[in-house]
Amino acid sequence: MIHDLLYLHPYDTPRTNLATEQLTKNENYGVWSHAMLIALRAKNKIGFIDGSCEKPDQNSPLLYQWERCNAIVLSWIMNTVSKELFIGIVYSTDALAVWKDLKERFDKVNGS
Repeated sequence: MIHDLLYLHPYDTPRTNLATEQLTKNENYGVWSHAMLIALRAKNKIGFIDGSCEKPDQNSPLLYQWERCNAIVLSWIMNTVSKELFIGIVYSTDALAVWKDLKERFDKVNGS
């Protein structure tokens, strides 16, 4: 059960802060995303941001647990972004979509 992607440990709470680096701008996206990837891998929740843990069908008995895990991952992301970025993602309901959006906006290579 502990290896199940949908398993939540009692310490996996929405208030948990997985990374000490807060995403604020393009310059620190690489450090932030790397720290988050390590933490999510340790929590066995990387599938929620790489798309490998897909949302079950509406009639699936696993839907509720998937939604709980997705909400936890989403809260972990929200806990590690600046207030300005938080305002833009607070109404989001999909951790994968938020992860992709942040990557698209901030994972820029400096051309100079």
